[in-house]
Amino acid sequence: MKHLIAAAFVAVASAGAAMADPVEGTWKTETGETGGYLHVKIAACGDSFCGTIAKVVSNDNTDITGKRMIWDMKAKGNGSYSGGRIWAPDVDKTYRSKMSLTGNTLKVSGCVGPICRGQSWSRIN
Repeated sequence: MKHLIAAAFVAVASAGAAMADPVEGTWKTETGETGGYLHVKIAACGDSFCGTIAKVVSNDNTDITGKRMIWDMKAKGNGSYSGGRIWAPDVDKTYRSKMSLTGNTLKVSGCVGPICRGQSWSRIN
């Protein structure tokens, strides 16, 4: 009986460690000024989260699929993430970034000094 209880405890503890963070998955950005948008896949990378462009839906010939867009984003609890950086492809600039997750909406913002921009992304999966 002791072995059964110990095995159950190990199984439960392992399952908790293997569970994905709620921010992990694929997200659709807002549509830009030219009508294009991105799918960004967010996953754990070390002790933080990174986002890579998984798909580009655009009217131009620029293919940035596979490019890292978010890096060094740390979970702060209660759906908050900060301390990371984000690359904005429309202006080819990198910003300090933070994210806030509520249900299937991820609010992403980036700032340089007092100037900030942001978007609300929708979960695809």
